[in-house]
Amino acid sequence: MGQKDITQKNFEAYNDVFSDIVNGTLFDGREVIKPEALVDAMAKSQYKADDNVIHEQERDVAKYWMDKNCYIRLALLGVENQLAIDMDMPLRIIGYDGSSYRDEMNQDEIVIDEETGKKHKIRHKRYPVVTIVLYFGKAPWKKPLSLYDVLEISDDLKPFVNDYKINLIDVPRLAGEQVEKFTSDFQIIADYFVQLSKNKNYVPKDKTIRHTDSFLKLMSVLTQDNKYVEMGRELSHDKEGINMCEVLDKVEARGKAIGEARGIAIGEARGKAIGKAIGALNNTVEILRVIIAKNSWSKEQAMEFIGIPKSEFAKYAALL
Repeated sequence: MGQKDITQKNFEAYNDVFSDIVNGTLFDGREVIKPEALVDAMAKSQYKADDNVIHEQERDVAKYWMDKNCYIRLALLGVENQLAIDMDMPLRIIGYDGSSYRDEMNQDEIVIDEETGKKHKIRHKRYPVVTIVLYFGKAPWKKPLSLYDVLEISDDLKPFVNDYKINLIDVPRLAGEQVEKFTSDFQIIADYFVQLSKNKNYVPKDKTIRHTDSFLKLMSVLTQDNKYVEMGRELSHDKEGINMCEVLDKVEARGKAIGEARGIAIGEARGKAIGKAIGALNNTVEILRVIIAKNSWSKEQAMEFIGIPKSEFAKYAALL
């Protein structure tokens, strides 16, 4: 599993973040789904391909929406994350959703009547499957948004092929009022991408980050900038009360400190190199002086004797 998958799963697995994403994208910010009504679902499902081999496919995050009073499943909710446009995304979502419905069918039970010995099937209630795709790419996602966008389909066949649309959220292109409908840490992430997309600049708001460690790791993956995950290592896993303004201040201060340390290291290295060069120069001059004194040679004869290039004769002659 890649770093992107792990960090997105860790962050979105928090019930408050997951319910906020669903409420903000599907229900206009209304708290239709409460965090306490969510239960983790198995993200993996299986299917048989043309090679007759069972394969696994895995959602990014999946949760059951439960009626806590009678512990009945109301829906299966999934969230997928995309950093790049995938022309086959509707097909992928159909695969995820279809496998989830197949799993519902597999929950039916065959029981034997104790009196008659006959078998009969207990069919459990079916519940809907909803998948949300969060897209964070730089280019706007215009297509594909449905199965028709993927298929090459004739007008004659269209009436007989069911279309299948996907619930895609182009996060960087959200309107400001849409961002305000989120209330969890996801609002900070959405606001970051929206500001950069519209203004090419980011001005952080004074909103406290609740899940600091997972938040910073995800920011590093989404922005492809390690400064956030490096900052996360310096903060306590459970640290609360920090906001993006403080994070960026710490990142900037850390960057300056690293820059100064590198500058000092580079200066020391250059100083050592210059010192060695001066020492070598002085040694050569002393050798030349000894040769000239012993042999009564001219400066040019001595320099030619030890192999100094003629282009450097003037430099050494000035020191003799």
